[in-house]
Amino acid sequence: MFRSAAALCSPPPARRRPSACSGSPPEAGATTGPSSYSPTWSSVDQHPPAPTWFQDAKFGIYYHWGVFSVPAYGNEWYPRRMYISGDSCNAHHVATYGSPTAWPYHNFINGANDKSGHYTQFAPKLVSAGGKFDPVAWAQLFKAAGARFAGPVAEHHDGFSMWNSKANEWNSVARGPKLDLVGLHGQAIRGQGLKFLCALHHAYHFNGYYDHVPAQSTTTLKKLYGQLGSTAENQLWYDKLREVVDGYEPDLIYQDFDLSKVQESQRLNFLSYYYNKAVAWNKDVVATYKDGLDNRGEVYDYERGGPAGLLSPYWETDDSISSSSWCYTNGIGYYSAKAILHSIIDRVSKGGTTLLNIAPMADGTIPAGQQSILLTIGDYLGRFGESVYGTRAWSSFGEGPTKMGGGSFTGPKPGTPRDIRFTRSPDNKVLYATALGWQGATTTISTLTSSRLNLNTLVSAQLLNNVTGSYISLPRPTQDGAGMHIRMPSATAPFSALAYVVKLTFSGPIPG
Repeated sequence: MFRSAAALCSPPPARRRPSACSGSPPEAGATTGPSSYSPTWSSVDQHPPAPTWFQDAKFGIYYHWGVFSVPAYGNEWYPRRMYISGDSCNAHHVATYGSPTAWPYHNFINGANDKSGHYTQFAPKLVSAGGKFDPVAWAQLFKAAGARFAGPVAEHHDGFSMWNSKANEWNSVARGPKLDLVGLHGQAIRGQGLKFLCALHHAYHFNGYYDHVPAQSTTTLKKLYGQLGSTAENQLWYDKLREVVDGYEPDLIYQDFDLSKVQESQRLNFLSYYYNKAVAWNKDVVATYKDGLDNRGEVYDYERGGPAGLLSPYWETDDSISSSSWCYTNGIGYYSAKAILHSIIDRVSKGGTTLLNIAPMADGTIPAGQQSILLTIGDYLGRFGESVYGTRAWSSFGEGPTKMGGGSFTGPKPGTPRDIRFTRSPDNKVLYATALGWQGATTTISTLTSSRLNLNTLVSAQLLNNVTGSYISLPRPTQDGAGMHIRMPSATAPFSALAYVVKLTFSGPIPG
């Protein structure tokens, strides 16, 4: 990424935390950063990328739900794959709906009969209108799952905007559902006290996603299929983002790959516009990226993975509840709650946040299997969340035989009782050691030898108990060349949990 000499210039003046009379709640108030931004790298790179609320949150939820959910076949790339001869989605489409030239993707938006005469359309109805879509129930589920931020894929690669877009007539208010889906999600999610995110994947929309679609005859169809030409498409990319920023004031904007193929001027226009709006709103915001931006002002996002060890600056991974698809498909399978939770714990220990995708059905139903996984994660975080939320990475992320992370597309995996992950309190006086299973009568942590951790200032050793905020006192640990040894209450686990947390509290900074 090219940087001019202007990148070496002095940063703009920092904005200050507002006074109490400003009327903004303290948790929403902006902290540090410039008072204004211009569309240059030297300016937007001054934006603080990972505000405190984001580093404290650790866990968020988003969802691939849209027109591509209707066929419930293949994966979320069905709109592309249905046009590729020899692809299984193409064969399915021909058998179920007809040739893509005669039964194109926009039929799922406008509505049409399939070969069996069944009317097919992405048109979820609210529960209040006799349908199955309940955004408040979704938001309640996200909160119960332990998420601290949540939101929709506002537009995927397919070019269908899930809000009342003026720039794009292919939107959920003008067509299909006739609902402002982003607006409904935002109101419900914020109503549960969560931060609101919007995910946009539209950089790829006009950079190859529809490269097997025949040339379209009208401007409207060219817009849907990414055929307007480079200048118009890049402007439309920016206009959509600006609408989302203005209309919904998202706390976090996630963007998928191919930002590097968007005109650099438009990328900078977006960043400066979003950050200036955040200054006006008086709150800290996050922009994530996979390419095309940088970690000076934004947060890097791994896909289905994470680093093998500690990594700074603060980062994020987005992963899915399923290994096979990001959207709902018939017969979709799921990772276990244990694998997902252990991966969340691992990523927190390495200085990152997990954004977990779920896959609702086209009618607005969240399948029971997905709800069960989310509630299991929430049960753990509800009981033992003090070792996760608001913590920071320690000088070692952990130990054990299970290697997690090491790049993108490494996926979640369950750990073993010998796998330990560390976190610490922000004041650096409490060290949490989370075992990904019950070791037995004695828990051994090989990292914590006397040369690594001096116990002279240890105040207490406790096991986080089954009830939130309660503890089981443990005898003072012993140390030798094999590590630290902690005698536990019993050889068998005193309660059922997917991981067990030892809390070591010191009178001063953790001596290690």
